[in-house]
Amino acid sequence: MAHVQPASGTSRRSFLRAVGVTGGAGAMFATMGALGLAPTAAYAAEKEAPFRAPRRGDFTLQGRTGRPARVVVIGGGIAGLTSAYELGKAGYDCVVLEARDRVGGRNLTIRGGDSVTDVHGVTQTARFSKGQYMNAGPGRLAQWMNTLDYCRELGVEVEVFTNSNASALIYNERNGMTSPVRYRTAKADVYGYVSELLAKATGAGALDADLTADDKERLLSFLRGHGALGGDYKYTGTEHRGMSVDPGAAGQPGEVLGDVPALTDVLASNVGRYFSFEFAYDQAMLMFQPVGGMDAIPRAFARAVGHERIRTGAAVTGVHNTPSGVEVTYTRGGRTEVVKADYCIATLAPWILARTPHNLGSTVQTALQAVRASSAGKIGLEYRSRWWEKDFKIFGGITETDLDLSHIWYPSYGHLGERGLVIGYYNTGSNADAYSALTPAQRLERAVAQGVKIHGEKYRTELATSFSHQWKLIPHIEGAWHSMSGGPDAPAFAPLNQVQGNVYFAGDHLSHLDAWQHGAISSARKVVTELHQRVLAS
Repeated sequence: MAHVQPASGTSRRSFLRAVGVTGGAGAMFATMGALGLAPTAAYAAEKEAPFRAPRRGDFTLQGRTGRPARVVVIGGGIAGLTSAYELGKAGYDCVVLEARDRVGGRNLTIRGGDSVTDVHGVTQTARFSKGQYMNAGPGRLAQWMNTLDYCRELGVEVEVFTNSNASALIYNERNGMTSPVRYRTAKADVYGYVSELLAKATGAGALDADLTADDKERLLSFLRGHGALGGDYKYTGTEHRGMSVDPGAAGQPGEVLGDVPALTDVLASNVGRYFSFEFAYDQAMLMFQPVGGMDAIPRAFARAVGHERIRTGAAVTGVHNTPSGVEVTYTRGGRTEVVKADYCIATLAPWILARTPHNLGSTVQTALQAVRASSAGKIGLEYRSRWWEKDFKIFGGITETDLDLSHIWYPSYGHLGERGLVIGYYNTGSNADAYSALTPAQRLERAVAQGVKIHGEKYRTELATSFSHQWKLIPHIEGAWHSMSGGPDAPAFAPLNQVQGNVYFAGDHLSHLDAWQHGAISSARKVVTELHQRVLAS
């Protein structure tokens, strides 16, 4: 490639145009970086550098005096809001089209008075009392996620979400359990017996080929503490299992929980399958949630974008590339309207876009149709008293079960208060589909009947009101997350990872953290970078 040198008296603007003609947009953008007028060449390779938000100063060199590029963003979920927010920093003229009457997409918090009508025309109205809410979609944020960065930037207050609680319960009915067991008790028994078995194998010389004498001594020392083993490396249970009588004043030393089950019973209960969950990179404590509800995030985004730029109730009916840009048609209030823009970022669900008329080509359509919707559902149960705190000493966390309700979430807010809201089921796949086939009243009856097996009659008698939410039944969304064979980098989905004329695609499905707001944000940032780079090079 020829290297263009600036002639004496040549303006930087003319010089960069010459670079662009000779070496293309990539060379020009890299040269702008070297001059301190744009991100560096390393930034152009977005896989190797952190995201850098566009800024108005990026256009200074080009001396633009006309209107900035106009971008129509389809979908007011997290990916769409992130796109509009970041492009807005550089002065792009963005308009966001959202089919529903609210922004946030699958980030949905239900409070008293909120109504949702499903695809079958069934309407539910929440009757939760003041201060009580359920996060029907995302409910937790890991420390490392970029979502927390935006909470800081946008002024969204956060608090700890208790994702793992030693006092929560495990109940595997199909594995023969007749009553629930504390998470700490189950973990102590599993870790204790596994440590005993490994200690026996070490002592019997089974690991001699892998361990030196010093290694064996160190391993045995670890196993004794990890599994709470006795001097003979036997597991007999200790305070790791919990206390049947808590310690108190002098003369009240407490009583260690007894009745240690046999190894075969611990294995048969299958309680150990839950423990790897807390080691997952996206699930490990500490985790967080916005104070007052997860929808604090899209509401903050909307304020930053500008409500005048967001059109709710705008269901897109067509997306078409044109010689000069893009045209997006939509219906709103019974009228059909058209937005003409230079570029489009489509963030709506792939299966929804696949049903929308477009001229993006057969390869795009095939890729869109290859994405499958996954099922998930939740029910919020508001109780007159926080009996799980008073009777069970459970303050936040999750009870795990093999019942079709799958998980019970205890609130991580309002501790020691009068009332509280429990997520009575959070299930996915076939379990969620089974609940979706029921009426709201039937879902409630089924969920409460299952919960009584774990918590007793207060699970029924203290109940004040409820609200169930099934994502496959929600208009304009029709799914909880996505199933993409081979993942977002699979060749089948390449058309969605590339600009098609003037149309870009973004969403958590085009990330390696599907179903998380972090994934939606990451995908939006990628597209914002590509679009901004293209505009700067044009």
